[in-house]
Amino acid sequence: MSELRFGTAGIADDFEELGYRTAFQVPEYLCSYGLNAFEYQCGRGVRLTEKNGQKLGALGAEKGIRFSVHAPYYISMSSMEEPKRVGSVRYLLESAAAVRSLGGRRIIFHSGSCGKQSREEALAKALDTMRLAIEALDEKGFSDIVPCPETMGKINQLGTLSEVLALCGVDRRIVPCIDFGHLNARTLGGLASKADFAAVLDEMADTLGDDRAKNFHVHFSKIQYTQGGEKCHLTFADTEYGPNFEPFFELCYERGLTPTVICESAGTQAVDAQAMKLYYESLGAPGAKK
Repeated sequence: MSELRFGTAGIADDFEELGYRTAFQVPEYLCSYGLNAFEYQCGRGVRLTEKNGQKLGALGAEKGIRFSVHAPYYISMSSMEEPKRVGSVRYLLESAAAVRSLGGRRIIFHSGSCGKQSREEALAKALDTMRLAIEALDEKGFSDIVPCPETMGKINQLGTLSEVLALCGVDRRIVPCIDFGHLNARTLGGLASKADFAAVLDEMADTLGDDRAKNFHVHFSKIQYTQGGEKCHLTFADTEYGPNFEPFFELCYERGLTPTVICESAGTQAVDAQAMKLYYESLGAPGAKK
């Protein structure tokens, strides 16, 4: 049975302050906050060895932690240069090996930017690269791995909600990663009300038409933005920028949604993830408590 999970993107600033020293202590650290998900960061390259991944994965399994991996930031499925698109497929394969070693399935990735081409041309290239990636995953024995294209925060990046859902249309295994901070930033504060969040969820349900609209992946943080979109990640202590998380979790409760929610706050991921979890539990959602 699916359940709504809460976790962090990487380790927060208080990890060492609380006496933790190695990555193998991450599961214990997460449990101290009541969290049960962790997104291993490979943004600057996949450096996790199979041995260390299996060790961390085993320790996480003992604590009920579900792992995902964030693939390298330099993936560019929409690049005008074919070698970069081919390289993007390779980076996804490396990320697939990493997440499998951890016992997880989901790999989160940025699909790229538009550059000097139109959005339509960029999306067409990304769709083609996505098809090649699915074929490569199958060929290399990774058919169980779940690619998750992420909505992006800068306006010139490929990654509107509709663009991400188009990528998910390439194969039914592809699950959207809805970064609500990114969507709010690229729409210059467009996620202000419960109805705004509902519109996102409705479009996802209408387009996908299956359980992916219930068991999707989520990134949540407050993000400062300019006219170009995302500028930097903030913490939940910020009161100027959004989005606020309460409307989203009210909708999750009302609709029975069970995403995995990863907090990407700037250094306070664990505290802020815990705040989201406690709010969700306060709604009385059945099965909310671990």
